[in-house]
Amino acid sequence: MSLVEILTRTEAFLRERGIDGPRRESELLLSHVLGLERLQLYLSWDRPVTEAERATLRELVARRGRREPLAWILGTTGFHALDLLVHRDVLVPRPDSETLVDAALEWIPKDASPVYVADIGSGTGAIGLAIAMAHPGVRLYATDVSEAALANTRANVAALGLTERVAVLAGPFLEPIPSKRPVEWVVSNPPYIPRKAIDGLMPEVARFEPRLALDGGPDGLDVYRALIPLAAARATRGVLVEIGQGQAPRVLDLMRKAGLDPVQSWNDLAGIPRVVGGLVPDPSRLVVPRTDKECP
Repeated sequence: MSLVEILTRTEAFLRERGIDGPRRESELLLSHVLGLERLQLYLSWDRPVTEAERATLRELVARRGRREPLAWILGTTGFHALDLLVHRDVLVPRPDSETLVDAALEWIPKDASPVYVADIGSGTGAIGLAIAMAHPGVRLYATDVSEAALANTRANVAALGLTERVAVLAGPFLEPIPSKRPVEWVVSNPPYIPRKAIDGLMPEVARFEPRLALDGGPDGLDVYRALIPLAAARATRGVLVEIGQGQAPRVLDLMRKAGLDPVQSWNDLAGIPRVVGGLVPDPSRLVVPRTDKECP
């Protein structure tokens, strides 16, 4: 059976199972199995596919047909110009989260070095590592309570060659960061889905992705209520968080109540407020000696 025949059958199978973009995903799965770039598929239409390759593809396509996240199957995903490793049981980075990276890079002075950033609830490490890759002055603390997430972050730190600039720490919020270490900026993509809404999400999320990374409590704001006061008390420059649709007014109010001023929101590519941030009014209120040896 030729490559083009297999690709056509795979596309039809995924379409029947409600997969968005079945052609693209078929190409990605087939490219993964054959070790080819997607463009190379179009230059290899008559290439025969071995039975071993077909067996591997069938297994991966069946997993995708059950709506397992594509990034888990491929083991990687693209995010803000990075190719990130994605482990099972870890939230898959979304394009919307790139808005948080761009907002942080907008606020962090381009010539600052070193500049200390804490990524709370790092998951794959996507947000903090994208900031660190784009800004060579960043020294990053990445914290999470999930062992699966911490292992995934560590794998990406190593793959991106950032071991000298990133500390991966186990624990809630900013707690694992030693009190004498400087923290200038806090960024986070916390769980923000209202608990009752999770089961109604797309199957890839509702059936597979970790509830710990999704469940924001009854109204989706539980983690913000805990994190924002802690972050505002510790950061010396500012705090930025990703939010769900319709949550901007309430999260901005939490930032104001925590003493952050001014506050601001950023829209994602769909025009939906996706990130809110607030600055510390007096960055000099906490003076901590800074040296490159302090972090990580």
